[in-house]
Amino acid sequence: MLALFSSLRMPWTLLGWVALVPWLAVVDRARSPREALGLGLALGAVFSAAVFGWFAGSVQAYSQAPLWVCWLALLLMSPVVQLQFPLAALARYVARRAVGPRLAWLPPVVTALVYVGVEWFAPKLFADSLGLGLVTQEWLRQGADVAGAPGLTLVLLLVNECVLAALQALRIPAQRRRAVAPLAAGAALVLALTAYGAFRHAQVTEATRREPGLVVGAVQANITNYEKLKAERGTYEVVRMILDTHYELSDGLLRSGPVDFLVWPETVYPTTFGTPRSEAGAELDAEIAGYVAQRGVPLVFGTYDLDGEREFNAAMFLGPDARGERLEHTAYRKTMLFPLTEWVPDSIDTPTLREWLPWTGRWKRGPGPKAVSFRLRDGRSLTVAPLICYESIFPSYVADSVRQGAELLLTLSNDSWFSGTPAPRLHLAHAAFRSIETRRPQVRVTNSGVSALIDATGAVVSEVDDNQRSGLVMRVPVTAPLSSLALAWGNWLGPVALVLASALLVGATLHGRRVRR
Repeated sequence: MLALFSSLRMPWTLLGWVALVPWLAVVDRARSPREALGLGLALGAVFSAAVFGWFAGSVQAYSQAPLWVCWLALLLMSPVVQLQFPLAALARYVARRAVGPRLAWLPPVVTALVYVGVEWFAPKLFADSLGLGLVTQEWLRQGADVAGAPGLTLVLLLVNECVLAALQALRIPAQRRRAVAPLAAGAALVLALTAYGAFRHAQVTEATRREPGLVVGAVQANITNYEKLKAERGTYEVVRMILDTHYELSDGLLRSGPVDFLVWPETVYPTTFGTPRSEAGAELDAEIAGYVAQRGVPLVFGTYDLDGEREFNAAMFLGPDARGERLEHTAYRKTMLFPLTEWVPDSIDTPTLREWLPWTGRWKRGPGPKAVSFRLRDGRSLTVAPLICYESIFPSYVADSVRQGAELLLTLSNDSWFSGTPAPRLHLAHAAFRSIETRRPQVRVTNSGVSALIDATGAVVSEVDDNQRSGLVMRVPVTAPLSSLALAWGNWLGPVALVLASALLVGATLHGRRVRR
């Protein structure tokens, strides 16, 4: 059920309301802390294999390591990246032992709080949470502007608990009337979330104008695996081909009508811009600048930025200065880098590690969230929150950028290593939640899909699917600035849930001791 739920497609996402019921029922039968912990570890491993099995194949394609090694690594990581299952199971066992049947509501509440709290502090490669599955539900997903996807996860978990309690009551003829209360509680949770979502959806829709305030030309060229192409054709020829393809697709967009600015995806120009390393590099830099000057349209594109010996994955903003007399460029440097493939912490970056893992990245981390203002084709100024690929899965990081005055989320991504897997859609779901949490529209441009325009309700207005080549004119509606708790406080629910769960567990344990004495 969890594997089907993770497809992020209707009607399978409805399984989220009941998918954990069997596991919770089995955990309730655990006879020791070790058994409860083992049940959590078992589900974590099965969950990793069933939901993220595609990751092993992607790692194998990237690193050329044997597939069995990649699968083994995925399973060995499961106790860390899916830590919420064993710790929630252990907390459930402790709560049940402490209160017995007297406070039947306490173990389910503690389980849900520990689950959400652990997801907040445990390392998760893809920031996965069950609440992401509600991205398909137009009204229900609006609740993410309160506490993000973790808030929706909490509701899903509590409804699973209500279903379990009702089923347990129905098993005993004399207690069947007791099934009414948990069923009513579960229905109330769903109805409350639906009502809030309908209210907020109406508010956002009313604050959004029908006519577009911004027209963006997005290019998805579907050119992937740069390193393989370089080995086959040579670096210059590959860069030449990439640029020519993007020029052609961009010109097609410009012929279709006025465009305020153009966007190319992450690392589309796979060398440093502004600090060329060769004469050929300087010529290509000048060529890109000349293209922007001749077309009279600003360009945002992914490239590398060099600072001394330090190299950064960057988004480059290239356009006219305030007087419109010359071109200027501003770089945003990616901060949240994918572990090992893009960045290695200095504490473990050794020659031995590089020898063992020759594919590890050498980029440095940028300074953090940053709103960037630049001039559009008609002279207007626009402030955006630039995000590069992995950064879009971190709610607090995005909220920090928006609080600096951003009117639009602008995401450049390279999902080509995961093309043909569920990953591009998972990444798109994260992007939709960032727009809901901040109530800002989003332009998302990738090299191989899914490129999309997302409005402030999290709806995908237009898109170019995975493994497709196309230019897309995105007509971004003007949305009046709206506030939300998720924007003001970021990912606040996780720490609050942990504190509350700890207090409940301590109180229950002390209460149980007093009763026994």
